[in-house]
Amino acid sequence: MRSSLAKRMTAEFVGTAFLLAAVVGSGIMGERLSGGNVAVALLANTIATGAALVALILAFGHISGAHLNPAVTLADAWQGGVGWSEVPPYLIAQVAGAFLGVAVAHLMFGEPVFAASHHARSGIAQAFSEFVATAGLLCVIWGCARHRSSAVAFAVGAYITAAYWFTASTSFANPAVTLARSATDTFAGIRPADAPAFVAAQLLGAFAATCLFRWLSPPVAQSRCRE
Repeated sequence: MRSSLAKRMTAEFVGTAFLLAAVVGSGIMGERLSGGNVAVALLANTIATGAALVALILAFGHISGAHLNPAVTLADAWQGGVGWSEVPPYLIAQVAGAFLGVAVAHLMFGEPVFAASHHARSGIAQAFSEFVATAGLLCVIWGCARHRSSAVAFAVGAYITAAYWFTASTSFANPAVTLARSATDTFAGIRPADAPAFVAAQLLGAFAATCLFRWLSPPVAQSRCRE
C-alpha cells in the first residue's frame, strides 16, 4: 500500500536533512581532525556520505522512494513514477530538509546556523563534472531500479563514494544539496554564485541519463507496446 503524501513528504524532508547533516558534519569533522591534509578530510567526507546514503535509502525507500534529490524526482515523474502534481511537494520537502540538515550540522559543531560559503567551485570543468556525476547517478538508479531494486541503496552509495574522487567537483549531483551547501562556509561549501551552474548541469545530466535508459531499458509498458 502506498504511503500518504504527508508521510512521503516527511520521509523526504527527514531523509534529506540527515543526508546534509552527514555531508556537512563529516566535512567539518574531517577538516578539524586531518591536520590540514585535504585528502584525508575528503576521504572522511566521502566515506560518511556514501555510508549515510545507503542507510537513508534503506530506511526511507519503502515510504517515499528515498529520492532525496530534485533531479531524481523530476526524472521519476517524467518516467511515470510520482505524479507531476506531487513533484512540487517533493522538491519543497527536499530543499527544506537540506537546509535543516546544514543547520543541524552547524549547531552540532558550534558554527553559525547559516553562513554564505566562500568556497569557489566555478568554471566549465566544474560544471561538466556535475553533468557527468549526475548522469552517472541516474544511470545507476535506472539500471538497478528496474531489475535489481534491492541493490539500489548499495549501488547509489558506492557510486557517490567513487564519484567524490573521479569528478573535479566532488560530485554534488543533487540540486537540493547544492543549494544547501551554499549556506555553509565550511569544507563542504560552495559559493552561492557558483550554485546555479551546478544545478543546471545536474538537471541536464539527469535528463541525458534518463533519455539514454528510455532507449537502453524502456519501461515494461513501453516495451510491450512495441512488441
